[in-house]
Amino acid sequence: MSELYQIAPDALAIEQPPEIKFGEYALPLAFELARKLRKAPRKIAEEIVAALGPVEGFAGFEVAGAGYINARLDRGAAAKAIAVDGEIALEGAGLHSLVEHTSINPNKAAHVGHLRNAILGDTFVRLLRAAGQKVDVQNYIDNTGVQVADIVVGLTHLEKLSLGDVQALMARLALEGRRIDYYCWDLYARVSQWYEADEAEKAARKKVRLDTLHAIEHGGNDTAAIAELISTAVLRRHLETMLRLDMEYDLLPRESEILHLHFWDLAFEQLKDKGVLYYETEGKNKGCWVMQRAGRTAEPLREEEALESEAANNGQAPDEDAKVIVRSNGTVTYVGKDIAYHLWKFGLLGRDFGYRRFFTYPDHQCWISAESGEPDHPNFGGAQAIYNVIDSRQADPQANVIQALRGLGYTEQAEHYTHFSYEMVALTPRCALDLGYEVSEEDQARPYIEVSGRKGFGVKADDLIDKLIEATRAEVDQRHPELSEEERGVIAKEIAVGALRYFMLKYTRNSVIAFDFKDALSFEGETGPYIQYAVVRTRSIFRKAETTAESALARMTDVDATPYLTGEENDGIWQVWLRAAKTSLLLDQCIATAEPAYLAKHAFQLAQEFSNFYRKHHILTEADPARKQFLLATAAVAQRELIRSLGWLGISAPEVM
Repeated sequence: MSELYQIAPDALAIEQPPEIKFGEYALPLAFELARKLRKAPRKIAEEIVAALGPVEGFAGFEVAGAGYINARLDRGAAAKAIAVDGEIALEGAGLHSLVEHTSINPNKAAHVGHLRNAILGDTFVRLLRAAGQKVDVQNYIDNTGVQVADIVVGLTHLEKLSLGDVQALMARLALEGRRIDYYCWDLYARVSQWYEADEAEKAARKKVRLDTLHAIEHGGNDTAAIAELISTAVLRRHLETMLRLDMEYDLLPRESEILHLHFWDLAFEQLKDKGVLYYETEGKNKGCWVMQRAGRTAEPLREEEALESEAANNGQAPDEDAKVIVRSNGTVTYVGKDIAYHLWKFGLLGRDFGYRRFFTYPDHQCWISAESGEPDHPNFGGAQAIYNVIDSRQADPQANVIQALRGLGYTEQAEHYTHFSYEMVALTPRCALDLGYEVSEEDQARPYIEVSGRKGFGVKADDLIDKLIEATRAEVDQRHPELSEEERGVIAKEIAVGALRYFMLKYTRNSVIAFDFKDALSFEGETGPYIQYAVVRTRSIFRKAETTAESALARMTDVDATPYLTGEENDGIWQVWLRAAKTSLLLDQCIATAEPAYLAKHAFQLAQEFSNFYRKHHILTEADPARKQFLLATAAVAQRELIRSLGWLGISAPEVM
């Protein structure tokens, strides 16, 4: 094109035609050149196609419509390349990323909403690692926050328990096989009702809560000891719950250490020195240290406003919308502590945690932050890129952390800070009724009902997993009585986990999920089990053919695939190969957009196209040896990319279903 028109485009847009019969690629280049060349787009397209001549790997180019250039691949050559190209280019090799996800308050059992966070985060970790990045997985634990304080209030004021009594309670629950996180689920709902139950006592009860919170933050007392005991026990339960879904963590940084190791003090000095924070002397934020809220620009002041505030604020009226970082009583807000924490994440704080071993996985150790820890710990922090999986309601605090980083001059770090936001998980009215909740007629008419931990309204994560496994186990038992009980149990778990993970991943992050047992348990349509079953079909083919997928792909070098991929009657077969070839592109797309739903859709579409191919072509009874070998290779390439896609989604592919 440079030779033809002496124009070098900034970028070459490539689209996909609406139907495969029009070719694999469509180039709208002629439309972009039309204005510069003052020619009709179709005329330009004709000139470009005429000048192109033969291009290796392509069967030809043709002009379509008002000026599109459709490109047709040499399908036979492309299929051979796809068959041998099973490796992903590791473009992110060497990049050190940190993904923070799950981050459940350690005050009660995990629920279905927490599962969306954890599954999104774990899947993104898998994607980054597939791209060659070094990824640290962190699960932030707010063990000194108001939710933990509420549980302590419930134990000490509703249950009237001392520290010794709480220790005895935990021992009794363990002996009876009862779960501390479930006990706290009910207690948390009771405490929330207690705060509001008596109007005359409301202020006094809220003061109990505040005093409890301050005692926990200060540490060194029985109240803080109860909080530590309960939050640590609940945290262990959370890790056990997530392990059921094959999720693991490297580090559990806790808020208590951020407080007691004075991370904020170091951050505060940086923020003041760089002018990111300023002390407010007027208005509603008088006596606070504040910063300009992210996304705000200064507005011109009315004359009377400027005159009134000139002496105290150097001619500027107070910014009533400024973000308070340090309150007038000297306490630090959530955003302030988060700024300090993220300076540590990027290795910019000048201080580190101590570390202790906390939870042992089959192949690695999970560590927890400590004031003083073990000497032989791994290095944490100092990441080059950060992804925080936090729901969309935290958009403003996240934006203010990024604003602070920019204000401190850490612009590169701010550019590599991603708020991996997502919408909530609610319940369908039918699901709420199935769970035994009372649902008003008004709520029954709604598309979904919000989960509320304070009301004890929701689906506990472990209950959901148990119910999924129970349903899949019944199906596996019926289909495969010849297998051992242990084998059937493993398969049932693989299917249940696949169903749950895919259900959470198939929706884009900005979509509210209305959870329903019937939809999540379905094996038909766009579900995890549907994709798993496509893999099971491929395995059955290779068992009966007494060969392997790897052998079928290796022997593609001896097959001329062109006759089996040419013509509209073979478009369905070619679609399987073409879709399979896009897996690595989907990896890049998911990382660039922080959207795993694209990979989930890709896996489902590949499974659909393979199923259509499987129904139309009788592989095992094909009489032509060369065609049979090609059909086996088609099943093999589908299997390879389905297993790879499922693996990145955190879903295994069972041998049988």
